[in-house]
Amino acid sequence: MNNNIFITIITVCFNSEKTIERTIKSVLNQTYDNYEYIIIDGVSTDNTLNIVKKYEPLFDGKMRIVSEKDNGIYDAMNKGISLAKGDLIGMINSDDYYENYALEKINAAYSGNKYEIIYGMQNNYTEDGKLRSIVFNHHDFLEEEMINHPTCFVTKKLYDDKGAFSLEYKASSDYDFMLRMKKDTEVVFTPIPEVVSDFTLGGMSSNINSRLETFKIWKKYGCISNK
Repeated sequence: MNNNIFITIITVCFNSEKTIERTIKSVLNQTYDNYEYIIIDGVSTDNTLNIVKKYEPLFDGKMRIVSEKDNGIYDAMNKGISLAKGDLIGMINSDDYYENYALEKINAAYSGNKYEIIYGMQNNYTEDGKLRSIVFNHHDFLEEEMINHPTCFVTKKLYDDKGAFSLEYKASSDYDFMLRMKKDTEVVFTPIPEVVSDFTLGGMSSNINSRLETFKIWKKYGCISNK
């Protein structure tokens, strides 16, 4: 389709002064400009907000900033979703960043389905900046492994009608959401063979609590047995 859809990008952050400037620049440098950018800050105590506010004028009114206490990363994401005005919503965390053409590729791939999830490939970097892998996890195998959430763009209508992220999980609620959506026959997954985002390994999704949550989610959706 020849789209020109309005896209919302959401970044949630807390004390992210070391990495958030790279994230912001990746949004500012997009080749596609029909978007809004919402930053949800958990009342950072470092220089995060000063960095964000420095870039706000460069977005010419496209950036909105919310800084208030939250109940974890998924509560912050849900706040962003509730504020979003875009037809599609993408989440890029404050230690990750987009390829410059990301929104252009997502816009071109959108089929127009009201309940659609578009996702692509991801570069995974070590914390010292070395490219570790280029990853593409297909949704056909979601029961085995999560698709790359920083590459995902979800229709606003899907979140509105089917719900957003559960606060039951602290590190893996995005996986719970995707498995729930896969079981819904109305939801369309649209994979694209393009690198959309760049991910820094070693964050919250890599810790032991996240792995334990993953096992609980697998059990919940019948991916593993009681044994």
